[in-house]
Parts: sequence; structure tokens; C-alpha cells
Amino acid sequence: MKKAENSGFRTSRGYQIISQQEGALTSSMEDYLEMIYRECSQSGYTRVGQVSEMLHVKPSSASKMIFKLTDMGYLKYDRYEIIQLTEKGKTAGEALLRRHTIIEDFLRSVGSPNSLEETELIEHSLSDATVESLHALNEYFRSDARAESGYREMRRKEKHK
Repeated sequence: MKKAENSGFRTSRGYQIISQQEGALTSSMEDYLEMIYRECSQSGYTRVGQVSEMLHVKPSSASKMIFKLTDMGYLKYDRYEIIQLTEKGKTAGEALLRRHTIIEDFLRSVGSPNSLEETELIEHSLSDATVESLHALNEYFRSDARAESGYREMRRKEKHK
């Protein structure tokens, strides 16, 4: 195979490194920011202990990530351990939660046995364009009951072959 033909292939970690070099959030940063957005949307703020509980991590790990996200301009964090979102954090958090919801809705509609876990595993690797295509497909299924039932019937027949 010629080198030019293979130039786009990388390991999963290789693509992550490229994204980080371009200033993108890491998958972990996205998980924290999405969870903080969820909590702050309800109560206006959260605390390190709540974040660590929700993500099943040690408080020290949560603190480190919160400091990173604060340094990047996504969060406001005070000495009383109150965490709030900046405007940048609200915008990013809203987009992350929207992406999560679209992917989980799609996986549920195609019969995923564990849509939450699968969403968590794949959401960070999909492009915005792919997520928007999934959103359009979700809307198509919602707007046309025949399309969804046709899909389900096709899947049922496949299982019985």
C-alpha cells in the first residue's frame, strides 16, 4: 500500500492526541463538564463532592479536573468549593448534553441493550456532523411511525433468519 493511501489512518489514541493539540477537550474533561452542566442547570452550582459521587471518582481526581476546567475558562471555582459555569462552560455543557441525548436516543431506537453505557463509550469520538445526522434520523423516526415500524420489522426478520 502506498504511503499516501494510508495517511489518514491512526490509532484511536492518535486521533485523540491530534484533537488535544488542536485545543479540544479530552474525553474526561467532556464527561466532567457535561455532569457539572447537568447539576448546575438544576441548582445553579455544584460541589466537588457531588461531582466525584456522580462520576464515581475520588474527590482529589475531581478537584484536579475542576482546576483544569477553571484554568481553561469553563468554570468558576471558589474557596468554599462552589463550582459554577462560565458562559463558555454553559455553552459547551449544553452542547455536550445535547450530543449525549441525541446519541442515546438513537441507540435506544435501534435497540441497544445498554444505551447509556454505549453512549458514554462512543460520544467523544463522533463528529458534530455525524451527531447532526443522527439527530435528523431520530427526528425522521419520530415524525414517521411507518419508518420506525418498518425498521423494527426488518430487524425482527433478520433475527429469525
